[in-house]
Amino acid sequence: MSSYASQLHEEQQAVDRAYGRLDDLRAEMWQRLNTVRAAGSHGSPTQRTERDSFATMYEDRLTQLRSVEDRLVFGRLDTMNGTRRYIGRIGLSSTDHEPVLTDWRAEAARPFYEATPSNHGDIVMRRHITLSFREVVGVEDEVLDVHSEQVGKASESGTLTGEGALLASLSSRRTGKMTDIVATIQAEQDRIIRSDMNRAVVVQGGPGTGKTAVALHRAAYLLYTHRRKLEHSGVLVVGPSSTFLHYIDQVLPSLGETGVVSRTIADLIPGITAEGTDTAQAAKIKGDRRMTHVVANAIASRIRVPQSLPTVTISGIPVPMLAADIEQAQADAKRTRQPHNKARETFVRSMLASMCTRYAEQLDYTPDQAEMNRTLSLLRMNEQIRKTLNLCWLPMTAPWLIDQLFARPERLKTLAGWMSDEDIAALARPKGSPMTRSDIPLLDEAMDLLGPDPKTVAKQAAADARRAAEEQYAKDTLAATGLGQGIVSGQMLLDQMNGDVSEITAQKAAADREWTYGHIVVDEAQELTAMDWRMLMRRCPSRSFTIVGDVAQTSALAGTRRWSRTMNRLFGEGHWDLNELTINYRNPKEVSDLASRFAQSEGLYISTVNAVRTIEDSVSRRVVADRDALLHETAVQAVQLAKEFVSSDGTGRIAVICPNELIKPVRDAVREQLAAAVDEDEFQRLTEQPAWDEQISVCGTETVKGLEFDAVVVVEPGLIEDSAPSRLVAAADLYVAMTRPTQRLVIVRTKDDETSLNI
Repeated sequence: MSSYASQLHEEQQAVDRAYGRLDDLRAEMWQRLNTVRAAGSHGSPTQRTERDSFATMYEDRLTQLRSVEDRLVFGRLDTMNGTRRYIGRIGLSSTDHEPVLTDWRAEAARPFYEATPSNHGDIVMRRHITLSFREVVGVEDEVLDVHSEQVGKASESGTLTGEGALLASLSSRRTGKMTDIVATIQAEQDRIIRSDMNRAVVVQGGPGTGKTAVALHRAAYLLYTHRRKLEHSGVLVVGPSSTFLHYIDQVLPSLGETGVVSRTIADLIPGITAEGTDTAQAAKIKGDRRMTHVVANAIASRIRVPQSLPTVTISGIPVPMLAADIEQAQADAKRTRQPHNKARETFVRSMLASMCTRYAEQLDYTPDQAEMNRTLSLLRMNEQIRKTLNLCWLPMTAPWLIDQLFARPERLKTLAGWMSDEDIAALARPKGSPMTRSDIPLLDEAMDLLGPDPKTVAKQAAADARRAAEEQYAKDTLAATGLGQGIVSGQMLLDQMNGDVSEITAQKAAADREWTYGHIVVDEAQELTAMDWRMLMRRCPSRSFTIVGDVAQTSALAGTRRWSRTMNRLFGEGHWDLNELTINYRNPKEVSDLASRFAQSEGLYISTVNAVRTIEDSVSRRVVADRDALLHETAVQAVQLAKEFVSSDGTGRIAVICPNELIKPVRDAVREQLAAAVDEDEFQRLTEQPAWDEQISVCGTETVKGLEFDAVVVVEPGLIEDSAPSRLVAAADLYVAMTRPTQRLVIVRTKDDETSLNI
């Protein structure tokens, strides 16, 4: 057996031990779960509750143990005293409580990511272990103590190397799903992942520097380190698009974390769907911080004193509604500082009380309480009174308010004096138009100021009553079993009865607009407007954020181009930390250099980026005579790249990025060329894939933000620039397009396009 083969065999034994323990734990959980289920529904309510609680706990543990199957073990640390510490996705111990595997988030695993030859403590060697299913297929050693005998041993066995594990992961084909980087986290990334939870952490980095991966691994680390706090408050991940969320949705489960809410700004409010599209200018105006005053003014304008006030007759007595009484009742309601719809209850009570007083003042006797109650009921049921009270203080829902705001331009002008006529025209739309992504923060603002819809308050009260009864039952159950001594609460047992604590938290949070999270991760954060940020800050009072982005990729007119300007306003100077990632792991050096030179020439801020790989001929250009030739050449290039990178097993991704006006003709041309190049079954497979999982994607620049592909074709870059709302946005869009590939970039354009823009 060769020396290298012996190393593989040795590590296979350790890996088999870890998987054996994993299998034993699974079997143990299954046995316990089956035992509980076999008991059925027999026994007292207390016994049934206990069984349900235990069943849920066993199911949760099984879910976690299943999710870490892939690449369970990936590293080893050797210390000076000869001990070995294996690093993996979760922590495992033997039946004798001896460590089998150390969780990558544990402090003991930190040297695996951060130890260097100059600062390695008692660690002499770090080993990367590569698995294919459960088989060890490769080992690579980094000797950190150059004076250790491990140098000679690693050299003799052929395992001594540098960044082989990292480079191998970078060269693998894309799958349409982001994979975790837990086995290849670099030192600068690990320091960010483990940074203080109580501060806002901003991660600035160019394309391919691992910003998203760092943010997700930081979420997993915080959930591990601050489990008690975050398990019941939850973590929110905000991404730029639903396609992006599909792309990253396997990362946290593969790290053993499933109770996280993932949303875009567009679907952050439960029950609201943003189906409309705004122009870039309209989105900019709606994202302006001054829109908070516009929404507040729109609500305040619905509190007024009508010119015509009714007088109603109660038992033959005329009872007038007086302006002075209305003004006093409105003042009483405003002093409560409650949301509009809630404060309206105070206004109505005050008005009805005033009218009852007007009634009593006209009597020649003192009415008893029964008569006053009857009078109050008659006033409350009177249709004239009801309509006038609504005119005085209108109950509203946020969707109705926002719809009215943009459907009546003349009214909007009176509410927003700072807007120009062009601004008003950009926002105007027909009544009943679908909500847009930029409407969502305005809706959230309105909901915050209005309070709940009066029609839903009664339903919620009933639901709260049921919840209280269930929690009381859980408390009684604990008391009956003698467990209610502070270790387990009724709330904890109720959550266990209803499902996994973290997953139940996620379900509750996703369904509750007013939920406040323990931590929020924001990706592509440079795109967020002031109103977007206001919406997110409302959801995290602790101000615990992980914020990742690249100001060179800002395509929103109201987005961030300088972190200090946005973050100082949100968190205060000195209360947030800026971390800059400088190494490009995604793009070949040739692609990275081309994109960086272009971005810098257009005035964008480029983080200091060093690409770790060089791939000869990774950039190519094709210039054609006219539009017809452009479509043909684009299709030819796309199909050639598909043959090279796309496999029938689902691996491999290419993107054809073009101006929005060319998406349809380019897609048609690519499909026609593809149909001639592959058999019918393969053509059908490739063309019927869902948009978020396409192996051959034809799209615009806004769709690919945050994603990566094996190869990219950029079509008519000059036209992409001309179609953008500003030069900086155009430069950012092209910078994004050019930096998506891990292997190959092809630029296809006409001669006229080449003349208009030099790339």
